Amino acid sequence: MKTLRVPEATVTRLSIYSRFLERLDRNGVTTVSSGEIAEGVGVSPAQVRKDLAYFGEFGTRGVGYNVKDLMKYTFRILGLDQTWSLAIVGAGNLGFALCTYRGFNIRSFYVAAVFDNDPTKIGKRIGNLVVQPLSKFPEVVKNENIRIGIIAVPISAAQEVADLMVKTGLEAILNFAPVALNVPDHVEIRNVDLSVKLEILTFNLGFKAAQNL
Repeated sequence: MKTLRVPEATVTRLSIYSRFLERLDRNGVTTVSSGEIAEGVGVSPAQVRKDLAYFGEFGTRGVGYNVKDLMKYTFRILGLDQTWSLAIVGAGNLGFALCTYRGFNIRSFYVAAVFDNDPTKIGKRIGNLVVQPLSKFPEVVKNENIRIGIIAVPISAAQEVADLMVKTGLEAILNFAPVALNVPDHVEIRNVDLSVKLEILTFNLGFKAAQNL
């Protein structure tokens, strides 16, 4: 893999490419061109070739890419050739949905534990998991070799949970609380704010309407 910094947008598209390649593989397709990938995911062929070029030379001119091989390469680049254990903090409605989301297992992620500090939730089952008290978080993280944490708590508790995750040694955090969190530079953090995504949609709808006036 080349050492230059890869734009996050490229990584996002690579994840989309990998899903498209999975579908092709399931359907028995053996080769695919950059144009076919582009049409399948909604980008240009040049963009597909540029994104893949960050990671090396793939495919044969005039022939295209071997679907199975390219799928394996994208999985390896994305780190999906290994299983990643996750810890979810927050056993409310969102936490419940995340714990039971089957897409994690399909993409090499495994929810190893779920935590909460609400006595009415502790001890209850969510699928195959039992909600554990937050006091057990460091012990479970160590025993399960967890490197990624998911925050699914209210805004008021999000920073405290992030601090606990950092102190425990987690290397990456996915934050669903609609608030900016402070973490050290060595900790990867991504925020998922559904309201922001909806506001982007409404902005685009309003913009299109204005253009048609």
